[in-house]
Amino acid sequence: METAANCSLSVKRLLLDPKFEGYKLSLEPLACYQVGLDSPVAEVRLRDDQYTLDHMRAFGMYNYLHLDPWYQDNVYYVDQLGRVMNLSVTLDTALKKPREIFRLPADLIACDNRLCASVHFTSSTWVTLSDGTGRLYLIRTGKRGDGSCEKWEILFNEDFGSPFVIVHSISFLQSDAHAVGVLLLRVEKDELDMQGSGFHVSLEWVTIMKTGKESDHGYEISKRRALQGKSVPHYAAIEPSGDGLMVISYKPYALIQNGGNKHVKSEKEKVEENKKEPLYYWQQTEDDVTVTFHLQEDFAKDDIHVHFSPGRLIVALKDPFIPVLEGNLFSLIDHESSTWVIKENNSLEIFLIKKEMGPLWTELIIGDSQGEYVMDPTKSAAIAERLMHLTSDEMNPDPNKENPPCNAQELEECDIFLEDSTSLCRFDGNTLNVTHVVNLGSNQYLFSTVVDPKEMPCFCLRHDVDALLWQPRPDQQDKWEHVSTFNALGYVQASKQDKKFMACAPNHSYSALCECLRRVFIYRQPTPLSTVLYNRKEGRQVGQVAKQLVATLETHDPVLGFQATNERLFVLTTKVLFIIKVNTEN
Repeated sequence: METAANCSLSVKRLLLDPKFEGYKLSLEPLACYQVGLDSPVAEVRLRDDQYTLDHMRAFGMYNYLHLDPWYQDNVYYVDQLGRVMNLSVTLDTALKKPREIFRLPADLIACDNRLCASVHFTSSTWVTLSDGTGRLYLIRTGKRGDGSCEKWEILFNEDFGSPFVIVHSISFLQSDAHAVGVLLLRVEKDELDMQGSGFHVSLEWVTIMKTGKESDHGYEISKRRALQGKSVPHYAAIEPSGDGLMVISYKPYALIQNGGNKHVKSEKEKVEENKKEPLYYWQQTEDDVTVTFHLQEDFAKDDIHVHFSPGRLIVALKDPFIPVLEGNLFSLIDHESSTWVIKENNSLEIFLIKKEMGPLWTELIIGDSQGEYVMDPTKSAAIAERLMHLTSDEMNPDPNKENPPCNAQELEECDIFLEDSTSLCRFDGNTLNVTHVVNLGSNQYLFSTVVDPKEMPCFCLRHDVDALLWQPRPDQQDKWEHVSTFNALGYVQASKQDKKFMACAPNHSYSALCECLRRVFIYRQPTPLSTVLYNRKEGRQVGQVAKQLVATLETHDPVLGFQATNERLFVLTTKVLFIIKVNTEN
């Protein structure tokens, strides 16, 4: 099996602005229009048995408003009558009522365990649709952007049993035949999970192919495979060619084989495993990592095989050299300088030289739990001494001291990020083995957006105080390209405790976030000033200013959907669709 490549995201320094001074609150009015809905949005609230954080992320925070990336300023939603409704905006002052495009054949209300209906625009002429009951529809729409009342035609539908939501879909050619790849998300009960939430998350990748060239209706499922993990992915998308899949998640995903996950262990096996002595012990400095194996018998040098590569370590004992430890290292090493030795106390010591000096590793092998980390006593004492002023037998004994006690209330939300093991993985389309891994660390995932509908969706990550937009390039050596920067957005969004959705314009001209109720915040990119403005403190002329705008919606209903185009923001509530004019021209 090929090993996964340890990769990193290369930031383009030219897209960063180290002199960014912040956003200036602008009081300029924003044109806000509203359209009443004939029937309320088909919102599906969480049931009593959907109580985990994964249920909330997957279904409770679901975006009920769907933007057609192939035709700008066309949005869709599903109402309580089972109708797919469309609003197409050409002139803000002449808005029409949303029109019915398609009606779901099944009665949604009759299904007790249904999820929210989901829509994904596969191409300029194809749509995938789920009614939330477990049935998937493949629909040919024709060209949707000409304003005509096109007829959506069902060419394939299949009941998959358990309900799901559509995460992503693509249209591509496979063996000269039209094919559609669809990614389905479920949160399922896990009887083997006794210590966790009792649920697991599955990502099922379904490929639907055209079977006969003579008939347009000849579509059937050609392939089904699934990944399983313990957290809802922040991002999941299929490559345009159908050759791979990219996932950003807090917990790792693995291929489900023979109807079950090969990595799932019984509770008894986990308890027995915890009783065993660690396979190895490891410690580190800022420059290197030392791994120690206590050998059970006498081993000669020829009985041990240690293989170093920049991102991988293999340790094998005895002929035929069965590996006792094998996997991807937490970070890259200088494999030519790394070495190993057998000590007199019958132990094997491996010395790994870090490629990047300074940062400490949180684990030796990614996902491996057979070893035990040993803190260097000297380093422990130094850390304890530095932290001594934070502890005391008394509450705040001397606040005027040179190093005052820490006050946790002074920490801001932007300083707290729990998901520090989030990773970006690329899976091979045939084997679903991981081919590339990026450890995102504290680069918090913020949102995803479609810049070019022919490409994969972009994802936005926090880097320090900024938010950086990344475009996947699966056909290039550097598979992720830094395409834009939203200055200080990483810091700004952390202070918005009630935020629900985030988005940005496809042309990167602004970013926006909306709260659960009423308020929408818009952050424009810096633009040159038409008048002369001076910074009084520094006595210099200011060449450009970034503006923050705030819109307050005239409603008390919760926000259910949020989408951004180059000119407008669309905000969906239960009974009203709001259109906010952000830019006057593209």
